[in-house]
Parts: sequence; structure tokens; C-alpha cells
Amino acid sequence: MADESPLIRSLRAAVAAAPGDVPLRLHFADLLLAEGRNDEAVAEAAVALQHEPGDTDARALMVRAMGLPAAPAPTVAETPAPAPAPAPEPAPDEPAPNAPAPAPSFDWNAAEQQVQDLVGPRFLEDPQAADGDGTAGDAAAWDVDAPGSVRLADVGGMEEVKDRLEAAFLAPMRNPELRRLYGKSLRGGLLLYGPPGCGKTFIARAVAGELGASFLTVSLSDVLDMWIGASEKNIHDIFETARRQAPCVVFLDELDALGAKRSRTHHSGLRNVVNQLLTELDGIASGAGNEGVFVLAATNVPWDVDIALRRPGRLDRTLLVLPPDAAAREAILRYHLRERPIEAVDLGKLVKATEDFSGADLAHVCETAAEAALLDSARSGSVRLITTKDLLGAAKQIKPSTEPWFAAARNVAMFANEGGLYDDLLAHLKRKRKL
Repeated sequence: MADESPLIRSLRAAVAAAPGDVPLRLHFADLLLAEGRNDEAVAEAAVALQHEPGDTDARALMVRAMGLPAAPAPTVAETPAPAPAPAPEPAPDEPAPNAPAPAPSFDWNAAEQQVQDLVGPRFLEDPQAADGDGTAGDAAAWDVDAPGSVRLADVGGMEEVKDRLEAAFLAPMRNPELRRLYGKSLRGGLLLYGPPGCGKTFIARAVAGELGASFLTVSLSDVLDMWIGASEKNIHDIFETARRQAPCVVFLDELDALGAKRSRTHHSGLRNVVNQLLTELDGIASGAGNEGVFVLAATNVPWDVDIALRRPGRLDRTLLVLPPDAAAREAILRYHLRERPIEAVDLGKLVKATEDFSGADLAHVCETAAEAALLDSARSGSVRLITTKDLLGAAKQIKPSTEPWFAAARNVAMFANEGGLYDDLLAHLKRKRKL
């Protein structure tokens, strides 16, 4: 406060630095009381009593600050009185004659009511669970997004990806008559793979929107727990939540971390997580199966995913999500430039200059160009709009982040394409003449 004395300010800072120093706090409260700040003195005395409940000085200061009558002190006779005759013994429940009156008891309930708005609770009402934040292991604690409005039509370009999604995944789910005719269950698993930053998560949300299904995202941090058996229970709770919320899309992000090859995993806990995930994908644990639960997964390195997860009936369909094509790049660039001050930007030139750029790369191009225009404006003192030159200069500075991925994927497609798992990747590399 502005009207505080330097001494009060110094003591307030000292108390804040040493909250457990009861004598210091009582001294501070005594000074507050001397300045007529009774409410603040009561609060300080209450905190002192939290640290030292039996401190008589703190209790006495609380009594004074609240304006309660203090206990009367016994009086001493000025002259000695003659010795009285022996009095009969008092009854056990009666006070002895001439005994000092008992001190009035302090009303702690009234004091608590007066300071309850000033002093917070010392302990939580509900004890924390032993396995973390109190919600792990509770199936109702998993956040499930309601069916969203995102559709495949909202994904710019990428027509080949949409066509394959429709043929391999969505069409059977949309046609109940055909499903019944051909004995197709309302379940399925799809693995999206490709370079990072190319929109796999957005496509998964669009698929959920097409199916009118709820959406539940799962990553490694949601599952792993330090306690034995808790990670497996988390996996089970996630799928139990999805079954109750069916139709529901369970999106397993970074599947290579969650379902890594068990032959390369030295930690038994991670192997157990993969085993539990296999059980849940089969629907064995629930007894009712996974009807209405659609499992989508995404990874940048499908060759590091345990082969059992890609067995028929689990994540048996794969879809390569490549860098955005020309139409998709134009849509992404328009999106990231929509609220920025631009002037006569030639999107056609920019689209041609950003081939093989991921969606994240395109966002970085727009950010870099905006930064260049901002710095020029700051130096010149007048606002300069973002131009095509800024954007092309930024695109020239930035190398596509997809190049290292294709360099690694090339070897896999050529020498580890067992069962034709990477035929689509191989065909793309041939078209791009990268083989």
C-alpha cells in the first residue's frame, strides 16, 4: 500500500521471505495492530497459529486484534488478611472459595469465521490418487471431442489421398446395407504415414467428421506412467471410453513411440504397453468387441512400428500422406496470409517455388516474410506491406523439411518393401525421379 511506513513494508517483505518465522510474524502483526489495522493483524495471527497452534503469544494477539476481553489477572491484597477458619472441602464440581475466576475461553469457531476469507485451506479436501493427478485410471477422465464440423472438403487439394480414404475406409462405413451384405463390421483401423508436418492429424479429424464420430487423441505422454501396470490400465481406459462414446475415432499420434517394435525395446514396461494395445485393438478385453470404434494412427516412421499392430484386423490399411500438392499449397498459403497486410501477392509463383514443402514449412515461409516486412517498417518508420518478393525470398531461404524424410524412406522402399507395404511410396519416388 502507498501509505505504509517503511518499517511495515520492510517487515512485510521479511515475513514473505520467511513465512514459517512465527516470532517475526507476530512482531509484524503487533505493529499492524498498533496502526489500527486489526483485520490484517488477525490474518497474520491466524497464519502464525497455523504454524504453531499452541503458541500463547499468537492466541493473545488474536484476542487483542479481535477486541475480545482478556483474561483478568489475579489481584494481590495490600495487607495480609488474618488466617480464615478452615472452610469445608468444596464439592468436586464447585470452585474453591476465593479462587481466581477462570479465564474466558476463546471462541475459535467465531475466529475461524472471521478469517476464513483471508486464509486459504492448508490441505486439499480430497486426497490425491497414488498414481499421479487423481484422474489417471478413471475412464471418464479422458477428454473426448464431440463430432466436429471438419470434413474432407475442408482439406485443400490432396485429391488422391481423399479418393483412397473414400475407397478404403469411408465408403464401407457409410453404407450399412453393403456392410450387412458383405459381412463388414462397423470397425476398422488405418495407419497414416508420411513426412512430418503434412497434415496427418487434420486428415484424421476430417475422417471423424465424415463419420459423424467423436474424436479421442492419444499420445505417448497420455499413456506412460511411472507405476507398474498403470500404463496398461490407461490404454484399457482409453478404449473403454471410446466404446462407451461409439461411434468414436481413436487417434493414436506418433504410433512409432507408442507401439515401437518389441524386438528393439529393452524396457519391459514399453513391451507391456504394446501387448495391451494389441489386446484392445482386437476388442478381447471388452467382450463386446470394438463395434463403432475406428482406430486411426499416424507416424513418420512406419518401419519402426511393431509388425503385429499392422496385422489384418488391426491397423491393416495404410495411407501415404505426401507433402501438399499445388492446390493444397495454395489453400495453406491463403490461410496463413489471410490476416496479414499483403500487396498483390502472386500465389501462382509462390506455389511453384514451394514444391515439396510441408504445411509447417509453408507456415514458416509466411512467418519469415512477415518478419522481413515488419523489420523494414520498424527501420523506416512507415508501414510496408508484404509482397511477393518477400515471400519468394523466404521460400528461397527455407529448405523443405521433407527432404531428410524422403532420403531415409528411399532406402526402406527399395530394400525393405516386404509384402508391398511401401508400394505407394515407391511409386511416388519413381514419379519424382528420386530413385
